[in-house]
Amino acid sequence: MEIIPSNSQVDGYLVGDNMSSKHAVMALSGGMDSTSLLLHLLNEGFEITCLSFDYGQKHSIELERATSFVEYLSKSGYDVRHNLVDLKSALGLFESDLLERGGDVPEGHYEQESMKATVVPNRNAIFSSLLYGTALSISEQTSCKSIVALGVHSGDHAIYPDCRPEFYTALEHAFAIGNWGSESVAFYLPYLDSDKFGILQDAEQSISNLNLDFDEVFSRTITSYSPDLDGRSSGKTGSDVERILAFHKLGRRDPIEYMDQWDDVLSHAIQTEKIHRDKEYKERLTEIQYHVTRESGTERAFTGHLYDEKRPGYYYCICCNSLLFESTMKFDSGCGWPSFHTEHRDAGIVRIEDRTHGMLRIEVRCRECDAHLGHVFPDGPAQYGGERYCINSASLTFELEEKE
Repeated sequence: MEIIPSNSQVDGYLVGDNMSSKHAVMALSGGMDSTSLLLHLLNEGFEITCLSFDYGQKHSIELERATSFVEYLSKSGYDVRHNLVDLKSALGLFESDLLERGGDVPEGHYEQESMKATVVPNRNAIFSSLLYGTALSISEQTSCKSIVALGVHSGDHAIYPDCRPEFYTALEHAFAIGNWGSESVAFYLPYLDSDKFGILQDAEQSISNLNLDFDEVFSRTITSYSPDLDGRSSGKTGSDVERILAFHKLGRRDPIEYMDQWDDVLSHAIQTEKIHRDKEYKERLTEIQYHVTRESGTERAFTGHLYDEKRPGYYYCICCNSLLFESTMKFDSGCGWPSFHTEHRDAGIVRIEDRTHGMLRIEVRCRECDAHLGHVFPDGPAQYGGERYCINSASLTFELEEKE
C-alpha cells in the first residue's frame, strides 16, 4: 500500500492492472469537503463507493444532505454507490461535545483551544479502517487496484490529530502489515496541503467540467456543528466561520440557509477571524512588526534591516508568508525604506486611498491578511512603469535564492 501525494494524479498508480474502470472508496459526510472530493473523483473518471457514517453526531442532518446530493448527481447522470453505516452504538461509548450526549458545541474560531472539545476519539481511524476494508473487498472482487479517498485538509491539522499527514503515514504502515492484498489499495488525500478556499476552487472547476450547478451542489451540504431544528447553520461555530470565509474569498455567497442574514453571518465571521489572528500576531510578531502591519505604523527611515539588502532572493509578508516581491524588483531609491518597482505577479497587493497626515497617498496592503506594507508613489523607474513601492522592512521576511 502507498499514500498517493496530494499534488499528484492517481492514474500512475492505477495503470497496468487490466481493468476497464477506476475504483474509489470515500467517506461522504454531507459537508463541503467530502462533497468537493466526490466531485473531484467524478471529474477524474472514477467509479465511486461512498460510505456515510451515523455515529450519533449532533449535526446528523448532514446525512440527509449527503443523500440529497447523491440523488442530485443521479438525476444529472452521475451514479455513485452510497451506503449508510450505523456506528451509533459503538461511538456512543465515546466522549465528545460533537456527539448527542456531549456538552454544547463551542463557538468561535476553528483553531481555538476550545475546539478540541469537538474531537471524537479515534474517529478517522475507525472510518479509515472501514473504508480500507471496503476498498480491499472491491479490489478482490474486480482484480483491480482501488484508492481510499479522504477530504482532510491543512485547516484540520491544528485541532484534529487524526487529520495530520503523519497519522495517515502510520495508518498506511499498519494497514500494509495487517492485511493480505494491501498492495492493491492506496490512500488518496488531494486536499492534505490545501485549505477550505483551495477546496472550493477545486470544486468550482470540477462542477464546471461536469456541467453541474454550483449553488445546487453546495445547497445540499452543511458544515455547522450546531444547526437548529430546521437544519439552518448558526454561522458561529468554528466550522461555520471557516466555511463562510472560504465562500467569501471565492467571491460567492454561500447557498445554504443560516439563522441570520448572509451579511450578518459574514460580518461575524470576518470579525471572529480578525480577533483570532490579532491574538496570534501579538504573540508572534515583534513590537515594531505588529505596529507596522496591524496598526498601519511606519518604521523610521534608514532603520529597517532590509533597506540595504542586495542579495538575490524573495520577500514575503511577515504575517502570512505570501510572496510579494523578488530581489530583481528592488532598487535603490534613497528614500530610507526598501523600494520595489514591481510586485510579484501573484501578490495581488491591495491599494487604498490614504488621506492621513494631510496628504493624499496610496496605501498598499497584503491581499491575504490585510497587513499594512507601506505606500506606492509615481516616482519609480520609468522603464518599469514609473512606480515605487515604499515598503517597511518590518512587514517583510527575506529568503535567499537557493543556488542550483
